[in-house]
Formats: sequence, C-alpha cells, structure tokens
Amino acid sequence: MRALLRRCLAVWRKLRYAGDAHQCPVCGSRLRRFLPMGTRPAARCPVCGSLERHRLIWLYCRERSDLFDGRGKRLLHIAPEPCLSAALRRIRALDYLGADLERRHATVKMDVTSIQFSDAVFDVILCNHVLEHVQEDRKAMRELLRVLKPGGWAIMQVPIVDAPTQEDARVTSAAERTRLYGQHDHVRQYGRDYADRLRGAGFLLTVDAYAAGLAPDARARFGILADEAIYFCVRPA
Repeated sequence: MRALLRRCLAVWRKLRYAGDAHQCPVCGSRLRRFLPMGTRPAARCPVCGSLERHRLIWLYCRERSDLFDGRGKRLLHIAPEPCLSAALRRIRALDYLGADLERRHATVKMDVTSIQFSDAVFDVILCNHVLEHVQEDRKAMRELLRVLKPGGWAIMQVPIVDAPTQEDARVTSAAERTRLYGQHDHVRQYGRDYADRLRGAGFLLTVDAYAAGLAPDARARFGILADEAIYFCVRPA
C-alpha cells in the first residue's frame, strides 16, 4: 500500500512540476523548477527528492564511469539515499546492496569500520556524505578499499571547505559540533587534505572537477553546483 502511494505521489508531482527548464538526471523528470532548501534556490527535485550532489554523482557515473555499460557489477551503497537507491535498483546489470549502521533505507546492517564481507567482493562502492559522521574514518577507508576488487572503484564524497581538516575528539556536544563542523552529528569538517587521507588508505585518487567543466546552462538545467569535485577512488590492480 505504501509503495502504491509513493508511486501515485511521484506521478502527481511529475504532473504538478512538469516543464522544460530543468531535468533531474536521477529520475528523468522534466521540470519547470527545482525546489529551494535553506539558502540554495534550486536544491531538491520535487519528484524523487534528489539534491545537487546526488544529481552530480549520477551524471558523473553516466558520463565518466563504466557503471551503466550493461556488464554485471556488484555495487555496495553506504547509507543509501532513497533517490539513488531506487534508481540503481532498477538497473538489471547491477547486483545492488545497500548497507547502513542503522539499516535505514538499507538491505543490511553494517558498520563501515568493520565490514562483514570478504576481501575483494565489490566492483563499485558509493559512499556519499558518510565519513564526516565516522570517528575512525581512516579505518573505514581501509575497510572500503579491502572489500573492493582490484581495479574496482568508489566515489567517496564528503562536505569540504577550503581549509585544513578540523577535528577534535573532545568535541561531543551537538551545539559545538554544529558550530565547528556544520552539523550536530558531524565529527569533523574536512578540508582539501581529505585527498591525502584517501591516498593514505591505499586508493589511487582522481579529484575530478567534472561539474566545473560543464557549461553553465547544463549545470542550471540539471541543478548541480560548479564547486563540488568528484573524489574518484580506485583500488590498485
């Protein structure tokens, strides 16, 4: 019943917001506008709920990766966002697995610092805005590397500011974490040295300014931000 209601709501939203000015690459909806969120005027897709970062990842995977080439792949999606999860589950060639510490929107319960799977079992990992919540983030990175197949790849996005990473294990109050790190449940604020942590865990890393390379009208159409780079991580073969 809930699934039917969600489908009906999606159809209603597609009709309500139908237009030619914008397009959500995640759900494919053609829209007259994206919805605002906080200070961002065009943040959320009214149909699937995707945000700028979700649409960027989908476009990047479509244009710069082998995710949609039709060959079978096993994909691990950490803390799966419903908009991406729903779209990925529809791709028949993907053996999709969503995992989360609290099993919210996920198939299995999993601690990213102690992954229960064997070595080298996944072709692709998506880990989007997760590591800023994890105390032992370097351990989590090593675990994600371990379960990737040699030559496999991951996209591992986090909020980043143009300053060194700031963290302090003594900061535990929600108010202080919000002040220092931007959100009550963040345990650090990553800076550009985030790339050094990924390389230190063993990944071959490409920091790809894909969004900045798109034409301004394409960014506006798809509702993505120019200043978010993709952290494309490969396990050495």
